[in-house]
Amino acid sequence: MKPDFSTLNRDNIVAFIGDIFDRRGGEEYLGEPVTMAEHMLQGATIAEQNGQSEEIIVGALLHDIGHFTSEFGTYHPDDTEDRHHEDAGAEVLEQFFPSVITDCCRYHVAAKRYLCATKPDYFNRLSTASVHTLELQGGPMNAEEVAEFEANPNLKEIIQVRYLDEAGKRADMKTPDFTHFAPMVQRMVDKHLGAA
Repeated sequence: MKPDFSTLNRDNIVAFIGDIFDRRGGEEYLGEPVTMAEHMLQGATIAEQNGQSEEIIVGALLHDIGHFTSEFGTYHPDDTEDRHHEDAGAEVLEQFFPSVITDCCRYHVAAKRYLCATKPDYFNRLSTASVHTLELQGGPMNAEEVAEFEANPNLKEIIQVRYLDEAGKRADMKTPDFTHFAPMVQRMVDKHLGAA
């Protein structure tokens, strides 16, 4: 029997996210050579393989969840305006996850703009789709935006997830599925909401 997701809480949010991965994870990801689920699972897997913290791993796993939750639909290469998937995702996550996870989602687009402004060689890492969305998202930050962004207490984690975002686009990479990461995701929920 399928779980009841009409009301989300600490006991079913992880299963709900897993269900999204199952149902919609096979969707195309911005014209990249990976699906949506492959992209997010690759970022999380790379983080885990490199001994990153659980916050970084889960942040990478969930950073693009807004592509599934945005009322404006998912990105398409012909888009002429931004769909703000990062805000849509963060709004869902902030009820259940610590601010570091939510910020990795909410600010991973800003982190691209930040890195393009502060590390000019970062632009060369971007895929064609990322270059296109960068233009829609406002281009590299100006000095005032950079200063404001650097004040975020989760800056280090946000930047790390951004690098994982670019890394998770490999057509040939094998990863575990969402169930591998589910206990870790639940630990982040429990950490935020307090142990039952």
